[in-house]
Amino acid sequence: MKNVQKLTLFALLGASLAFAQADTSKRLITIQGGPRGDLRNGPLTYSGNPVKATVSTLNIQASQAVLAAPQGTPLIEAKGKRTANFTGNVQVERGRLSASGSALAYSEATGQGVLSGNPSATFVPEDKEDGDKVNINASQMSLDVDNNISTSTGNVRLTNGNQTGRADKLIFDEDKELAQMTGSPSLTRAAKANQKELTITGQEVRALTKTKTLYVSGGVKLVQGTQTTTGNAVYYDDKKNVAYVVGNAVSVDSKSKVTVRAPASGYLEQRTDLGRVRALNSAYKIPVEQFKLSGEK
Repeated sequence: MKNVQKLTLFALLGASLAFAQADTSKRLITIQGGPRGDLRNGPLTYSGNPVKATVSTLNIQASQAVLAAPQGTPLIEAKGKRTANFTGNVQVERGRLSASGSALAYSEATGQGVLSGNPSATFVPEDKEDGDKVNINASQMSLDVDNNISTSTGNVRLTNGNQTGRADKLIFDEDKELAQMTGSPSLTRAAKANQKELTITGQEVRALTKTKTLYVSGGVKLVQGTQTTTGNAVYYDDKKNVAYVVGNAVSVDSKSKVTVRAPASGYLEQRTDLGRVRALNSAYKIPVEQFKLSGEK
């Protein structure tokens, strides 16, 4: 019995090791072309018009690339620990996402490629009927090769049709077409027809870019014309022009001096196309499950 248990344990350890190795192998980078430098110890410098490289589902182009190993480790023995630094008109493609910047630093150990130098990215919808392109600008942008998620930081600006989001940090999930904004986030929907500009702020903004729906939580505020509505959280459907505000929800019109307050068991419904707010005496449950990032519990 003990021998069987040992064999089972070894089999499980072997399977775990094989999985880890397979997972790590996705981070290994391949750079095309004939490099200059010490082939054994590195670093190796690649130049071309352009230099091309691949890692997992990322395709990279740049004017130059330098492949290096940790100090004291020969390059030929450093797979999984190497770094690749790309400079000059860096272009990155992954599925429907394309990004660019002046430099990209990639680490096989972390599986992260960090774009700098006024990086920007564009995510296109699968079909034209699926909505608008998503454009992202930031001070720095990190692409993860283990999943289809990017993280942008510093003066982040996201545009999606008539919606513009701003924040200190943005996580964009390409699989779910979901943006999570934190760090003084705000989202503004431009004025259209008879609708006045709408701005929503809170501690966290989550936006499904395909359906144009938002979930904002933490001291939320909606400002449209002379109307200001506050609460604990809001679900906003841009296509239906309606916002549902829950948790101590109050709306005040500074011009008419009218105040609408949700009952303790209810919520406020704000029609952004009609400029109308009404209190409803029933519970409203925001569909928060829709706004979870891939792998988020």
